[in-house]
Amino acid sequence: MQIKRAFRVWQRHWLVYTKLYRTSFALNFAEPALYLVAMGLGLGSFVKDIHGVPYIKFIAPGIVASSSVFAAVYECTYGTYIRMTFQKTFDAILATPVNLDDLVAGELIWGATKSVIFGITIMIVISLFGLVDSPFLLLAIPFIFIGGLIFAELSLIFCAIVPGIDFFSYFYTLFMTPLFLFSGIFFPLDAMPRLVADLAYFTPLYHLVNICRAFSAGAVSGAAWSMAWLIVTVIVLAPLPFKLMKKRIVV
Repeated sequence: MQIKRAFRVWQRHWLVYTKLYRTSFALNFAEPALYLVAMGLGLGSFVKDIHGVPYIKFIAPGIVASSSVFAAVYECTYGTYIRMTFQKTFDAILATPVNLDDLVAGELIWGATKSVIFGITIMIVISLFGLVDSPFLLLAIPFIFIGGLIFAELSLIFCAIVPGIDFFSYFYTLFMTPLFLFSGIFFPLDAMPRLVADLAYFTPLYHLVNICRAFSAGAVSGAAWSMAWLIVTVIVLAPLPFKLMKKRIVV
């Protein structure tokens, strides 16, 4: 794999995105904004402070984390599958000097880039709402990239083994939705049964939420273990999308 050729794949996706971002950006931005308003202001008016933090301020960093990873997931499930199967974009790219490893690396980096784009956007929104206590939240951006890279890896793994595009509904319903609900975004996990809390601890979204929440409050040291967890996880998962996509594409 050559970084330069992987960058060319990333550059291709970036050029397409800059031409079409108005339609996709509006849709991806609307959902987290609605969650923030409906849950933070609506439900928040009935919920007491959580650990001394107003409810809307408690969920805001979690919305940053979840919106960023969902951007990577959408891109590297439906986006990758459509480029691979229907648009034949992969065939065109592989007809150039770019090899399959370069292509997969470009897809992963692009998915992580989408995470950063949407993570920064939601950061700006919650900052305008006055929901950020510390500028240290900006230090979470590299970990948003790492979290996006993890979910891009998981998405490409599923993309490599899924029989058809309709099967992505299983990935979203049975994997992403439980992560979204039980990663500490909307309530602290110490209110849940011990088994649920223990399972959530082994999910990447939980740790990204923990990082964003700690950095937003200015407590950087409180997220040290979560930062290490994400770094180790992204390294452990890294070989799998390359191996499985090669099995999928190379007949």
